[in-house]
Amino acid sequence: MITADAAGTWTLGDQTVNRMGFGSMRLTPNPDLAVAREVLRRAVELGVNHIDTAAFYVSPGGILDVGTGAARFATELIRAALSPYDPSLFIATKVGPGLLPSGEFEIADTPVRLRAQVEENLRRLGVDRLDLVNLRLTRRGGSIADRFAALAALRDEGLIRHLGLSNATLEQVDEASAIAPVVCVQNSFALDLRRDEALARASAVRDIAFVPFFAIAGTSREDGASPVTDDAVTSVAAAHGVTPHQVRLAWTLHQGDNVLAIPGTGDVSHLEQNIAAAALRFTPEELARLN
Repeated sequence: MITADAAGTWTLGDQTVNRMGFGSMRLTPNPDLAVAREVLRRAVELGVNHIDTAAFYVSPGGILDVGTGAARFATELIRAALSPYDPSLFIATKVGPGLLPSGEFEIADTPVRLRAQVEENLRRLGVDRLDLVNLRLTRRGGSIADRFAALAALRDEGLIRHLGLSNATLEQVDEASAIAPVVCVQNSFALDLRRDEALARASAVRDIAFVPFFAIAGTSREDGASPVTDDAVTSVAAAHGVTPHQVRLAWTLHQGDNVLAIPGTGDVSHLEQNIAAAALRFTPEELARLN
């Protein structure tokens, strides 16, 4: 069985992680909590030691956990499946969008609300300090100094180990870096969604991890992976005896040593296929066709 270490490693902040990780967003829709726990535990068994989550990953429609009567958050699923955590496990989360105690959606843009979301993540994950907090921006462009400085203060307080950005521009990365070290940039990026190709290269020069989301879904984004793919992907997949989705993931990992993959799924068999993409290696000719 191929494991996540086949993708190689990257030092994320001060911790070495396998470049093939796991995104938790797609865990929440399934009302069967046992399935989510099984997927998470299998991911760790297969060598995943970088898990991505967020304050706003919650069951659509407010599906409730029968046991607690609370909305199901991905962070709570992670805790239920994996706590007490192995010291090698690195959990990255995001703040900015989130839910108020009333259940209403919010965009946290003040130090008070950002602190509240950080404390919520700490509570739901069951930890004293968060490994990585990405400030999730809802608008590309404009100053983020006040919000990032608020997170930097929480880092100085010991509640956060490392900071990053999500949905950011290079200018915003540089602005944040002048306040506190940025170890991660998490943006949408895929074979057919490549507006941030220059940012991926710039991140490598700065020793910043570039962590694409929608690597499989591409332009379908939140709707998930589309069954339609182009001839280059299909032919490369056939040559390697793999699926087009695996080709898309492997292409992502070929974009630089600092590029980390976080494919998400709520299905164990899909998880195993995603992890197996860590071992795919393309020839220069194949990469040229895909590009």
